[in-house]
Amino acid sequence: MVAIGNAPTALFHLLNMLQDPTCPRPAAIVGCPVGFVGAAESKEALWAEQPAPCCTVAGRLGGSAITVAAINALGSRSE
Repeated sequence: MVAIGNAPTALFHLLNMLQDPTCPRPAAIVGCPVGFVGAAESKEALWAEQPAPCCTVAGRLGGSAITVAAINALGSRSE
């Protein structure tokens, strides 16, 4: 599982890496970067491409707390 809660550039980089068919795919992607520059666009790109099962929040909101909450929710469902 890949979790990105702060840097939109990290999510863009992950999406670029996953365009290579030889790149290993994560089991899931939690992409909730926050910010004014690139956050909404990176999440829109994740949702449009969906290179793996993913979850995100719309718009420029997000951050570490939301990302961790999503991971905890996914983990508690598998218990």
